Amino acid sequence: MKSKLHDYRKLYQKHQLLEEEIPQDPFELFHYWLQEVEASREVEEVNTMNLSTIGLDGFPATRVVLLKEYDNEGFVFYTNYESDKGKAIAKDPKVCLSFFWPASERQVIIKGLAQKTSVEDSEAYFHSRPKGSQLGAWASQQSSVIPSREYLQEKLNLFEEEYAGKEIPKPVYWGGYKVIPSQFEFWQGRPNRLHDRIYFSKEGKEWKIDRLAP
Repeated sequence: MKSKLHDYRKLYQKHQLLEEEIPQDPFELFHYWLQEVEASREVEEVNTMNLSTIGLDGFPATRVVLLKEYDNEGFVFYTNYESDKGKAIAKDPKVCLSFFWPASERQVIIKGLAQKTSVEDSEAYFHSRPKGSQLGAWASQQSSVIPSREYLQEKLNLFEEEYAGKEIPKPVYWGGYKVIPSQFEFWQGRPNRLHDRIYFSKEGKEWKIDRLAP
């Protein structure tokens, strides 16, 4: 089967990204962009991001996760530490995050090192989740092979019975990662495919800013 997608075309012309408008701190620019996208109400989950790791098989792997918090140090998401992504990060903590907000014609690509958040932070976030999500963390051995959907539902039913009327403890294998960036790229769509690409790289405690060819 062969399908040509040559006629899919889009004119990028909503915004621009010029050096004189760029803050020295990439976290500040990320925060500004995220707020703009959120205010536009054109994206249902503005915190959706792609997480790329190098898998144990040597291949890169990318999946969608949710950004749950960030500060001037890094970006936090939560997962099962025994999942494929958790095992990949344990072997090689170098990861890449990418955000794509098509309605704003913007992308942000972030490279850095992932490190586990504290048990206290993971506990606090776990107990802020809906009860169903907490039970799901117990029922699902993420990335493992299971015999059927019914098997998963039966495990969930068992945990619902076990923790009925009780506080659900956080599994020891579940928690957060904070990605500490060393590189940012901010991509803004522009006409004629001459997009703006502004690249931040960490040099000591400072950020070096360069423009990349589109």
